Amino acid sequence: MTTVLVVLSVFVVLAAVLAGMSVRVLREYERAVVFRLGRLITLKGPGLVILVPAIDRMERVSLRTVTLKIPVQEVITRDNVPVKVTAVTYFRVVDADRSIVEVEDFLAATSQIAQTTLRSILGKAELDSLLSERERLNEDLQKVIDQQTEPWGVKVTTVEIKDVEIPANMQRAIARQAEAERERRAKIINADAEFQASAKLAEAAEVISRNPTTLQLRYLQTLHEIGSENNSTVVFPLPLDLVRPFMGGRAEATPATQEPDRFAWNAKVVD
Repeated sequence: MTTVLVVLSVFVVLAAVLAGMSVRVLREYERAVVFRLGRLITLKGPGLVILVPAIDRMERVSLRTVTLKIPVQEVITRDNVPVKVTAVTYFRVVDADRSIVEVEDFLAATSQIAQTTLRSILGKAELDSLLSERERLNEDLQKVIDQQTEPWGVKVTTVEIKDVEIPANMQRAIARQAEAERERRAKIINADAEFQASAKLAEAAEVISRNPTTLQLRYLQTLHEIGSENNSTVVFPLPLDLVRPFMGGRAEATPATQEPDRFAWNAKVVD
């Protein structure tokens, strides 16, 4: 009786061990690549997976998107400027079979491909493009890396240049260039403003020249504006047309052939 119990106990333990070796539970985002005697047979999961003990071997593959940080890469741009660039890559496995069969470690392989492609693509770009055209460079990096990882069943969805570090002397040069550009724009704006103002003044002068009375009114307005300020001495031209009615005989004595002075440069007229 004792021998039977021992045998039965051993049988139960072996059954439990074999059941533990043959039963796997996979999450929703996991897949199982099963090899039977070294040969790929099928892709299983998610849920409960039954394996043949000592015959089947299973590799778990996650289908979730992986965030891969690309280490700092020293790149020399097309215009011979050394920069340090960091980036981040987002990818996921779309074919679990190929990700196990075609490459030994798809995570390490994708990281190496991303690093070499980053140096290659950015080495062909100039510094200005690297700083101002990141979206285009990101798209180029994504396309090139995705083409190389596609045989492994890996889909690269996004590549983003995270940080660009340039030398201190180049930073100062860029700052001086930006300052000069702002000064150039300010001068252009001032020149445009002066041009527009001169055009308006020319139009106003043309309108005033058609009616002398308008010129006299404008002159009187200018005198009023000058008089409202706290000035001790003001020298201004005085049109004789304004004071001719007060000059009496002098205006009549002026010969017809003689052109009188248009302006007198004193506020007081002396006969």
